[in-house]
Amino acid sequence: MFEICTQMGLDIRSVLKLTEEILQGELEDSAEIIRQMEVEDSPVRRAVAKVENLKSKSANIQDENLRALIMSEVGDMKHIMTLISFHVALMRSIRDIENLDLKRKEAEEAGYLWAHIAHQLGLYNLKRELEDLSLKYLEHDAYYYIKDKLNETKESRDKYIARFIGPIEKKLMEAGLRFHMKGRTKSIHSIWQKMNKQHVGVDGVYDLFAIRIILNSILEKEKQDCWQVFSIITDMYQSNPKRMRDWLSVPKDNGYESLHITVLGPEEKWVEVQIRTERMDDIAEHGLAAHWRYKGVKESKDDGIFVFTPKGDLHKLATGSTILDFAYHIHSGLGNRCTGGRIGGKAVSIKHVLQSGDQVEIMTSAAQTPKQDWLNIATSSKAKAKIRQSLKEMQFRQALMAKEVLERKMKNRKLEYDEPTLMHTITGMGYKIVTDFYEALAENRIDVNTVLEDYSARLNPVPKPESGGISAERSKATDFVLNKPDTEQAHHNADVLVIDRSLKGIDFQMAKCCQPVYGDEVFGFVTSGGGIKIHRTTCPNAKQLRERFGYRIVRAEWAGKGGSQYPITLRVIGNDDLGIINNITSIISKEEKILLRSISIDSVDGLFSGTLTVMLDDVGRLQNLIRKLKTVKGVKNVTRS
Repeated sequence: MFEICTQMGLDIRSVLKLTEEILQGELEDSAEIIRQMEVEDSPVRRAVAKVENLKSKSANIQDENLRALIMSEVGDMKHIMTLISFHVALMRSIRDIENLDLKRKEAEEAGYLWAHIAHQLGLYNLKRELEDLSLKYLEHDAYYYIKDKLNETKESRDKYIARFIGPIEKKLMEAGLRFHMKGRTKSIHSIWQKMNKQHVGVDGVYDLFAIRIILNSILEKEKQDCWQVFSIITDMYQSNPKRMRDWLSVPKDNGYESLHITVLGPEEKWVEVQIRTERMDDIAEHGLAAHWRYKGVKESKDDGIFVFTPKGDLHKLATGSTILDFAYHIHSGLGNRCTGGRIGGKAVSIKHVLQSGDQVEIMTSAAQTPKQDWLNIATSSKAKAKIRQSLKEMQFRQALMAKEVLERKMKNRKLEYDEPTLMHTITGMGYKIVTDFYEALAENRIDVNTVLEDYSARLNPVPKPESGGISAERSKATDFVLNKPDTEQAHHNADVLVIDRSLKGIDFQMAKCCQPVYGDEVFGFVTSGGGIKIHRTTCPNAKQLRERFGYRIVRAEWAGKGGSQYPITLRVIGNDDLGIINNITSIISKEEKILLRSISIDSVDGLFSGTLTVMLDDVGRLQNLIRKLKTVKGVKNVTRS
């Protein structure tokens, strides 16, 4: 900060004097804080040094995390407010600076960094000034074009505001309310943003100015009085419900409280009206400084830490996060190969706990793989989930390799591969889940030769001699007739999973990708975790599952009649007509044994698309519901996800 003043040839004392003037009214001890800025090792100078250090590490001044880190690291909100005011003073002073690169750099920082931090603290006046001054030097022509247009229309705008507020003022006085009103034009930066977003000129901006009604109310009646004004105005002028903002019921994080409405005034012009009390207006104008006067000083810090990558990218993590957490936060592959890290050139282990402001380089090795004890090192649920997933995938790959080894050894022994016989062998060895068997085989907890001997004995059983017949030593295979049981029916009964909610001992769930419901044709899929997922035969994943993992497919059938309710997601597309959503929800509410769990609707250019989640018990009831929804006027299509 001080260096940039020197580089620009600015008198640092005059900038500090201007900073103090800006801070007056915000902080009672502004003069003392400004004095500290000139002291080499004062708290304010240390705060400045911290900010400069953090900015030097970051490749992106626009990063939201950088703003949060600065707020967290500086800590004292008074020092933050001083830094904001200093940059306002700096921007006011650089008009005649010849070094255009330095001027642009400061303008970018003022707009992207300090204006956003001012907004977080509710310092709206300083935020608006920083944004406008930033625009003035970054978009010179646009700034002066808007400014000139506003000057040209000021007289007519003032007359319109007077005509608009006259009837309101009369009604409020008749209601016995104490208040004052003022109109203000939106900031140049705000108008420029709206022009870009709406692709219009200044004259086409939706709401160019706002009317503010400020009530003199006692604390206990503030909300009551604000809503009374709302009622009076909306009785006089048509309101736009999509543009209503209620920060009375739930104030903003920075303490801002107000009620914003947009109404259609004379000449069919939309006007924004802000309704608030004197106390709320003071907070809106002066942010946390005013908030402290009413609530007492509360310095809130972000819950978490911020760390940099070597390239300057900034990431937010939970307090207590380790090197391993950060590696998985960046990418699963990086986490799986992580061997440790470097902080400030010093090597640290994967267990090292990170601090805010650390610049971290993750060290990796192609030979590294996740370990079970990593679950005790990682602290975030995200990292733990990725580690568990990787461990399961490793186990599954090992099981797959074990299966291939078993099948290859079968070929070497000239044993025919027979799936039912192998399944009987596996269950005979005490394994209910196939993947558990292959994992045990991969980890050498089962001897492959023992498995092959058991399998061979089941595949080619030696018949026993009948009583009183020829002895086994003299017999030939052609002399015997083996009376086999109905193996096909036995296999059918053994291998079909009967889906029944009262079924004990088997972990099965309905697949979320296709949401089966009673009556759908289904099959079971043995997951790597050992459970069984029930899929519809028309599931979009069915083909891939059968081709890649055919040996994990289980036949499945529904037991008896339906009864349990299942979640089903429907996608609805149609015209955004008045009342169409009510018609849809009305049909669902009238259906017996169907419950609407959630609804999400998006509307664009007169069309809406939405998802409905309903609970129902069988596919027949589902098909009947879809047919009824398709009859609603305006509905174009209803499909099952």
